[in-house]
Amino acid sequence: MPRVKRGKAHLKRRRSLMKRVKGFSQGRRKLIKEAKQADTHAGMHAYRDRRVKKRTFRALWQVRINAGARLFGMSYSALTGKLKEKNVGLNRKVLSEIAADKPAVFEQIVNHVK
Repeated sequence: MPRVKRGKAHLKRRRSLMKRVKGFSQGRRKLIKEAKQADTHAGMHAYRDRRVKKRTFRALWQVRINAGARLFGMSYSALTGKLKEKNVGLNRKVLSEIAADKPAVFEQIVNHVK
């Protein structure tokens, strides 16, 4: 059986790892063992936080809608309940953008559901 040398694959694996950890600080970007650990942890956090991002944005939208609703004498929960009653099909993202950017339009929406 012929001998198989794996130098190219070894170097390619290292090179791609070092490319991914470029910008990390100290040994985490220079030393292979530390770079591997840093890359693994970074991947874990990235995977988890892609899901957490959706939660944090929803919370932000709720805060914005609540702040806008309270200007016109309603709470967030009351507003969302009335919106469902009246079958207004605006989601939280759109409502929060309207509340932040166009208060006059948001006031019309609030008055419509009151």
